[in-house]
Parts: sequence; structure tokens; C-alpha cells
Amino acid sequence: MSPVRHLAIYTDNKSHKAAFSEALMTGRLPEALQFLTGLSGGYFSNSSLAEFLEEEARHHNSGIKQHPNRELKSFSSGERKKALLVYLLEKKPDFLLLDDPFDNLDREFQAVLRQDLSQIKDRIILVQLVSRTEDLLPFIQDTAFLKEKTLVGFPNYNPTPIAACWDDLRIPDNPNPIENIPEILVDMQRISLSYGENPVLQNISWQIKKGDFWELRGPNGSGKSTLITIISGDNPKAFGMNLYLFGTKKGSGESVWDIKGLIGYFTPAMIDRFRGYHSTENMLISGLTDSVGLYVVPGDGQRALARKWLKILNMEQYSDVQFCDLTAGQQRLIFCARAMIKHPPLLILDEPTAGLDGPAAAQVVALIRKMAAESDTAILFVSHRDEPGLQANHILELIPGPNGSTGQIRE
Repeated sequence: MSPVRHLAIYTDNKSHKAAFSEALMTGRLPEALQFLTGLSGGYFSNSSLAEFLEEEARHHNSGIKQHPNRELKSFSSGERKKALLVYLLEKKPDFLLLDDPFDNLDREFQAVLRQDLSQIKDRIILVQLVSRTEDLLPFIQDTAFLKEKTLVGFPNYNPTPIAACWDDLRIPDNPNPIENIPEILVDMQRISLSYGENPVLQNISWQIKKGDFWELRGPNGSGKSTLITIISGDNPKAFGMNLYLFGTKKGSGESVWDIKGLIGYFTPAMIDRFRGYHSTENMLISGLTDSVGLYVVPGDGQRALARKWLKILNMEQYSDVQFCDLTAGQQRLIFCARAMIKHPPLLILDEPTAGLDGPAAAQVVALIRKMAAESDTAILFVSHRDEPGLQANHILELIPGPNGSTGQIRE
């Protein structure tokens, strides 16, 4: 039997990965990939996981086999990807399309996934979409590049580093500043939390103050997402904790919407779940109306503010372009700006660079650093990667232990 040959397809900020992936999975193959004709495939991606999570939210069953006492949404990023890989392999595909498989994974889970993929490389064709060269699987022989919608450079494409750039304009001011915001936005003392018999957090004490720039680190399953839900008001277990949010003790009569009104939030899963058709300008404006997508007629002042942000992002020419037609990198920039457009007291950015190529990630990081430097908004940045140039002022690292993760603060 001839050895199985694998393919890596490099992508960048302008690559139309979603359209390419859909075409590949439905048999509409470019000439270079005709060797996949008639073969069955599996799609390993964050967007696939988002669909399973949506199914679970609607019908309380994702369709992926999992622990009988846990829903898929309670799994860490690494556990979810492990479950998805098992699910796909049970269907015995001829090839797997791996869309940035190592995104959202800590180093330990990356090593586990690399080992899992190495074990199947002799029987299943692997097509890896690669946004960062360091993620390339070492046994892949053939390479190409997705130039917008076209596959080029097959079978010996060599990526060339591209320097990131940024604009020198200042971010727009907040047109309606929120008054009476306390100096300490989040104050938690000796917070512990468990799910059943599974301890997650142990004695976490942490303060986020106005204008702080924090990075939250920790391996998959260490409780980063749980900590975020405690802050955002989405975790019912937060009631009864020694927790103050924006000066109010949790459980003293505030509503979850009172809390959410003071927080800007972005995670790439918001884009994965979004199915509407809205212009890029209207998507930005929707950050002023606390909706994902705009469902009211915007005012002249709102449009003017959105255009200022588009100028900052060097995307003025995309004002009337459908948001869904933007590249992944452009969508991330818009959603980061959308989350910041009201200058919320606290901005939570959960894995905002996941799935982006190096230059696009650098551009998002530069925007985040710019927002931190030019506003009073406290920023909480969550990522598994050490993003060059982030320059957060403080780091909270969650360290797993038998009784849950403890927190170590580093300046």
C-alpha cells in the first residue's frame, strides 16, 4: 500500500476559509485536491463544535458521546476537541479537514492532539488549514496557500513572513460615559467552586480595578471560563460568594442585565453562532444596542461613531459590505471594536486571536493594546498563546490542583 500523503494549506487574514471548507466537504474540489474525489470526510473545527453546542442548547443533547453527568458546554476546549475527534473517527472517514486544530488549546492538550493525529496519519488523509507556521504537523509533505478563494502554490508553497502595521489615530471617545463607576470593578475574596464532586476553583482572591490590563492564563480545564462566567453574571453558583461586582455584592438584588450592561465581551464563538446578514457598519453599531446585529434604525450620531471606528481599523471601504463576507481577521477586528464602542468599564476578550494568522493576530493584539492605553476601560485578555507585544500590566495564572485551581498573580 502506498504511503498516505497529507496536505497543509496556509491561510492568512484574507483567506476565505469558511467558503473553502464548505466546498471541500461537499465535494466541490479545486484541481489540486481532485485526489479526494469520492472520499468521505470529517470536519474538525471550532465551528463544528459550535454547531454541536447549539444543538445541545436546543435539545439538551449535542450528539457527541460524553460523560453521562456532564454536558459538552462544561468541557474545557481541549476536552471538547478530544470528544469531537473521537466522534469523527467513529464514522471512519477517508480524510479529515483540520481547521487550525491547535487553537484554544494549551501546550499539554496540543501535545496530546499531535500524538492522536500522528497515530492516524498512516490510514487517514489529513488536510490541515494552518494560520501560524509553528502549528504545522511535522509529517505533512505537500503545502499550498489559500489566496482569498483560490488555492495556489501546490504542492510546495513556502510562507513568507509579513510585518504587521497599525494606524496612529486615537480611538473615538465614549459619547455617553457611564457615571459613578467605582475604582474597584471586580472584588473576589477566597472564591471556591465545584461542580458536583469536581472541584474547579480554590480560594481565588482577585481584584480588577478601573483601567487595569489583565491577562488570564491557565491550561485547559483550569477554570478560566468558569471564572469569566462568575464575573459576567452567568454562573448561578456565584450567589453566596464573597464577590462584589461594580461595587455591589453579588446576590443583593442586582440583575444579570445590570452586570452585563457594564461589560463588553467578545469570544470567536459569537461569530461562529451568528447567521444574520448585516452590514459591517451596522454590526459595529449593534455594540451600542447590546445586540449581535442591528435590529433598529440607527441614528446619525451612531453612524458617525461607527465610521470613526472603521477609519481606525483601516476598513472604511467595508462599511456597506456584509459582515459575513469579511475575512476571519476582519471579523475579529470588528467584534473587538464592537465590544469596545461604548467604552464599557470592563472588557472581556476570550481567545480573540484564535484561528488567525500571525500578522492578523498581531493586528488584533495591537488594537487591544491601543484600547488599553487610550481608555479607562479595564481589559481582561484570555489566551493559550503567548501573544508577542500584548504587554498586559498584570497576569493571573490558574494553577490546577487536586482541590481545584489556585491563582497566582504576577505583575
